[in-house]
Amino acid sequence: MKTAATLIGWMLATGTAWAASVGQPAPAFSAADASGKTVSLADFKGKTVVLEWVNPECPYVRKHYDSANMQATQKAATAQGVVWLSVNSTHPSHDDHKKPAEMLAWTQKQGAVATATLMDGDGKIGRAYGARTTPHLYIVDAQGRLVYAGGIDDKPSSNPADVKTAKNHVNAALADVRAGRPVAQAVTRAYGCSVKYSDG
Repeated sequence: MKTAATLIGWMLATGTAWAASVGQPAPAFSAADASGKTVSLADFKGKTVVLEWVNPECPYVRKHYDSANMQATQKAATAQGVVWLSVNSTHPSHDDHKKPAEMLAWTQKQGAVATATLMDGDGKIGRAYGARTTPHLYIVDAQGRLVYAGGIDDKPSSNPADVKTAKNHVNAALADVRAGRPVAQAVTRAYGCSVKYSDG
């Protein structure tokens, strides 16, 4: 396991430390989704986009899917015309890696309503955004700026019961975006399992 100093050094060496800054243009990307279709951030120009880092084997991810909290957050967002992109940056060499068909089957079983699930096995998207945990959430506004980065909520545990009393940061940030207001809490603590990059 990396120490804090080692992790900071690794992030600096790989260009992931603060790679994407809130208030700045969101890093462009293009990747195949779980069904094999190429998806680019540019495809959704003029729309609000949520990025959700996901690993089905992570207990923190399971907390939000088993409680249906993530699906409810996805549904509330997409009902408002928001694009929701789940991103799996687990490297193929890791035991948690799922092939595209497996990932697609898992999302369908969970009743997830993400617009697409991107396969980022080489970690390029994850590193560009500085994604550290699963889940880790980002919001890109219609102007292409990153306006939120952090956790789904303020209860950093893997206990599904905590969802009931948690403040959902993503819902709050999207409400601010819809109202044309600056996001009140633009950066929050992301919590969960580490993203399983090739050297993670």
